[in-house]
Amino acid sequence: VDLLRSNHGPVVMEVNSSPGLEGIENASGKNVADAVIQFIEKNARPGRTRSRGQG
Repeated sequence: VDLLRSNHGPVVMEVNSSPGLEGIENASGKNVADAVIQFIEKNARPGRTRSRGQG
């Protein structure tokens, strides 16, 4: 999941179905994907979505 900070809060730029987390997970000993999902589930809020441009 690629996130960027903006003046309106975090913006999801891209979600990969097969992320390459092996390196960071091996180095940290943590399940990074699980931590990301838990964070999103805890902090996601319903609201409007806006698209700028195409892609």
